[in-house]
Amino acid sequence: MPHLTIEYTANLEASADMGTLCTTLAATLVALRHDDGAALFPVAGTRVMAWPAPHFAVADGQPDRAFVYLNLLITPGRSPAMVARAGEAVLASVKAHLAPVFAAHAVGLTLQVHEGAPVYEGKHNNLAAHLTPA
Repeated sequence: MPHLTIEYTANLEASADMGTLCTTLAATLVALRHDDGAALFPVAGTRVMAWPAPHFAVADGQPDRAFVYLNLLITPGRSPAMVARAGEAVLASVKAHLAPVFAAHAVGLTLQVHEGAPVYEGKHNNLAAHLTPA
């Protein structure tokens, strides 16, 4: 972990460049550090995914209304201050990326950070073996 999922209204598809946003947010998460300089999140566990909602009604239902909802799921064990730092960094990256979208559309933006300890977690993964050492 972290796993960051993004849901957004399909009317943003042409203007939001969600692929670049995913890449930017992955870099934001990987760059976060504890006060001692250690990585806040593991590189190999970082996932950022986005899906458009083709059917939606936002606020008063006008077709130009839009939303972007981000859900950051992390495993427990980080201090509340570090969780807040992660949330603020993600939100700042999203706001910077979407500034032109906010200038042209009425948009609701929400980020929620959830800590979850899985009841069962099965893994099979060779990502770390393919990463370039830092």
